[in-house]
Amino acid sequence: MHLTAPAGTGRTDTRPRTRDADGMAVASFILGLLGLLVLNLLLGPIAVVLAVAALWRGTARRGRAFLGLTLGIADLVVLIVSMEVTGTVSWSL
Repeated sequence: MHLTAPAGTGRTDTRPRTRDADGMAVASFILGLLGLLVLNLLLGPIAVVLAVAALWRGTARRGRAFLGLTLGIADLVVLIVSMEVTGTVSWSL
């Protein structure tokens, strides 16, 4: 839902869109962090997509979005390295 200001003011209220972007930034950070421990094949790409979407929408939590992006990429790097070392698609501690 996008709220608009009264007619004639020429402004729109962007709070709902920013709030959604802030939520995406936090979700990206959490999923990227969890992806380092479990399900990095699934959670890594989701964290990357959410971080990019949050940054594109203009989140106020840019730091969390960048951390989510970095952690999502790290998830994929850990997966690739572990695949090369073990020769499988999964890894364990």
